Amino acid sequence: MPSLFRRKSADLVSDAVEQVTPESDSATSKPKGYTPSKKELGLQTPKRQTAQRRHDAVQAPANRREAMKNMRERQRSERAEASAGMRSGDERYLLARDRGPERALVRNIVDSRRTAGTWFFVGAIIVFIGSTGKMPLQVQIGANLLWAILAVTVVVDSILISRRIKKLVTERFPKTTQRLGSLYLYGIMRGLTFRKMRVPKPQVELGAKV
Repeated sequence: MPSLFRRKSADLVSDAVEQVTPESDSATSKPKGYTPSKKELGLQTPKRQTAQRRHDAVQAPANRREAMKNMRERQRSERAEASAGMRSGDERYLLARDRGPERALVRNIVDSRRTAGTWFFVGAIIVFIGSTGKMPLQVQIGANLLWAILAVTVVVDSILISRRIKKLVTERFPKTTQRLGSLYLYGIMRGLTFRKMRVPKPQVELGAKV
């Protein structure tokens, strides 16, 4: 019996030594001042937010002059973005007079046709020059006749535009709160502007079906 107990005790000591030995070997293989990483400890480093990384990447201005320069560049960029958005018809950048689906429809109605108003200012310049007292009588008469023709043409074209606006707006937006008179004036004034100078820029081609 004593020998049996001695063997069991020896076996227990041997097992304990075998379990402790690998850990001691791994511990002795590390430098004395070694610090285990979070990965070895089973911890996961949280990812920083994208906004935080972007904030860290932006350096603070060194002085007031640099801060003013950065502010001017930022304002210039914002103005360029607003101008591009306005020309493209982005609702976020449009003026109050240009906002709304009804006014977008009016713009398409005007932009899809050739308007007499686009030639009005060119004719007005010709009339102004031709009607001066230094011009021959025949030129003055011709200038006055041209002015009358231009005026009648613009009036007729404005009536046609207004009728078209009324027809399509009432069909597509029967519950609109926009005043038709305001839409008529909006369309007529756009028709008096050269096509390439219109803001927002035309979204439809000439002759397109609206």
